[in-house]
Amino acid sequence: MFTDKPNFDLTGQIALVTGSSQGLGFAIAQAYAASGATVIINGRQAAAVQVAHQQLIAKGYCAHSLIQDMNDLDLYARNLNILCKEIGAPSIHVNCIGQRLRKGFTECTPTEIMEHIQTNLTNTIQISRLAAMKMKEHGIAGRIISLSSIAGRIARPGDSIYPIAKQGIEGMVRALAVEFGPVGITSNGIAPGTFATESNQALAADPIKGPQVVGRNPLQRWAQPHEITGAAVFLASGAASYVNGHVMVVDGGFSITF
Repeated sequence: MFTDKPNFDLTGQIALVTGSSQGLGFAIAQAYAASGATVIINGRQAAAVQVAHQQLIAKGYCAHSLIQDMNDLDLYARNLNILCKEIGAPSIHVNCIGQRLRKGFTECTPTEIMEHIQTNLTNTIQISRLAAMKMKEHGIAGRIISLSSIAGRIARPGDSIYPIAKQGIEGMVRALAVEFGPVGITSNGIAPGTFATESNQALAADPIKGPQVVGRNPLQRWAQPHEITGAAVFLASGAASYVNGHVMVVDGGFSITF
């Protein structure tokens, strides 16, 4: 129903955020919970998932946990069925799993390439497919949000496979958008720039590369994890009801400089 004020409230929604025990995934999960959603924290390390889960519970938010390595797709399919029965089918699904392989083409082994593509792209396609099918099965006009990267549209030497995987993610965003849009399910993406997360600690601390990253960004700083949440809440909310197949860049202007 139309109102004069955009609706960013997520009350009554169930949000499954993969890879959400730390970093950008946890920031997004926390913002969803603060916006009224029931949140499912996911990760493969039990201790990290439990800590993140308890942090949300301590704040009075409604949260559940799913300790699950997304490389085991059969197990995930079973766990998703259990979640749907016990909690309800997720109406918001966020893809935040991934890893970084900072190597050039000639440095990567065939095994490393296949493992990286499997984790960053193939698994994301499979779990997104399951998410969309569950939403359709339960008659939910849901939201699928996938984290890409500014590497999904630009490339640099010595970091070859990650951009390929992220460009694939952006293709998946559009493919889901056109296939499931007719049943009310939207698919969008977020392309983060340089965020000061756990996975970027080494790069940020590098005495040469760290300042280079900051110097290239018009805002002259690293982003903090909470700065991804505005885009994530918007795309999950009623305010984004007509946004479909779009990838929102959140990088402080990093990718538009030369």
